[in-house]
Amino acid sequence: MKKLFKQAIALFSFTMFIVSANAQDGQALFKAKCNTCHLLDKASTGPMLKGVKQKWTDAGEGDLLIDWVTNSTGLIASGKSKMAEAIKGFSPMEMPGQQVSKEELDAILTFVDNPPVAAAPTETATGTSEVATEIVYKPNYKENLNTFYWLLVSIVIMLIVIFILSSSIINLVKSDYFTNKIAEKKNKENGTIFKALILILTFGLMATGNTMLAMSIPEPSTDPQPWILVENADIYFLITINVVLLLVIIYLQSQFKRLLALVYERKRKEKEVKALKKLNQVLTDVVPIEEEHTILMHHEYDGIRELDNNLPPWWVWGFGITILTAVIYLFNYHVFNTGDLQYQAYEKEIKKADAEVKAYLSKMAMNVDESNVTLMKDAGDLSKGKALFETNCVTCHNPKGEGNIGPNLTDKNWIYGFDIKDVFKTVKNGTPNGMPEHNSKFNPVQLQQVASFVLSLPDAKGKAPQGEIME
Repeated sequence: MKKLFKQAIALFSFTMFIVSANAQDGQALFKAKCNTCHLLDKASTGPMLKGVKQKWTDAGEGDLLIDWVTNSTGLIASGKSKMAEAIKGFSPMEMPGQQVSKEELDAILTFVDNPPVAAAPTETATGTSEVATEIVYKPNYKENLNTFYWLLVSIVIMLIVIFILSSSIINLVKSDYFTNKIAEKKNKENGTIFKALILILTFGLMATGNTMLAMSIPEPSTDPQPWILVENADIYFLITINVVLLLVIIYLQSQFKRLLALVYERKRKEKEVKALKKLNQVLTDVVPIEEEHTILMHHEYDGIRELDNNLPPWWVWGFGITILTAVIYLFNYHVFNTGDLQYQAYEKEIKKADAEVKAYLSKMAMNVDESNVTLMKDAGDLSKGKALFETNCVTCHNPKGEGNIGPNLTDKNWIYGFDIKDVFKTVKNGTPNGMPEHNSKFNPVQLQQVASFVLSLPDAKGKAPQGEIME
């Protein structure tokens, strides 16, 4: 019995040790991955995690808990988890997927359910108290080392760019034009700015240089570590150096552009002056003042002498263009007749306008309905209406409109009205008493022609009157 009791004590102690170890690992993972949205003892942005493992297990979905943590949206979309469906509306924010393994998740949940209790200070034999060791968060040295490499590469690249820009600026400053034209004051200002930048970089390096000492070679251990431990402070320092170098590049680029503009400003102005002189010479053909004696005429009037200048080329060109235009006009309008004279162009415009008017009227004719229909009296329209009547209406109304199945259309009795609008509407839409609609057979103009023809029918003996007498 004592042996069994000792074994139970040993098993309990080993279990508590494992739980404590897992809780320690789970505490670091909880702070790194869960602490932003979850609290241990109450709900926050996310629900309280304490007891969550037992809830999923009781619901028969313990194996799906890892799917919820790594891909909550996918688990909800699959529809195979009632727990995921129930908890999705807890917060308006979707739970982001976490990169954790099943073992890490078990460690986190073990820590949540059994958080370690801070050990109370213990009294030693000498009367002093010992405080439990504080858990220190360690950076991800592997990721830091990769970031460190990239930041170093960017620094090297920017230093190369700075060297190239500086060399270019030095070459511009050494040019003869720059040396002769740039004022000494501006030189001093530029020198002051460069000195200020150098001082800023120097003091920045001195102020933050000590942080670089945080990098160290790791001690040999069973836990694999990179060849050099890069702390977060080292990363921040390199980022600062990158920003400063980028600002230096921007400044040097602006200075290079400004100095380049100063160096080439004179050449640009000289080219502009030469271009203007050449254009003036081409347009005016003026003899320079120092050569006017070569074109001085021999006669003199009241002490005034005359220069034999050539006519301005632009005037001569204009005169030649007018002559050429006259020849082209003559052959175009009077010899080959390829162009229309004014009266011919007028007649063509009139014909074109008439065609447009006819097309417009034809188009507008198709817009006829029962609200704007008018009685047609033209013989051509009535003839077309008669042809349509004989083709579609004689079965019910007989050839003279005296009525058969349908009413007599020649007397003064009308069932649905005798006005052109009433007859047009009746022919178009039909009636409940058996008159079919003709809107699907005739266009609006044809409906108007048939209705006008019906109203033009003379009296004929036929079917007994129906409807009311309308004059």
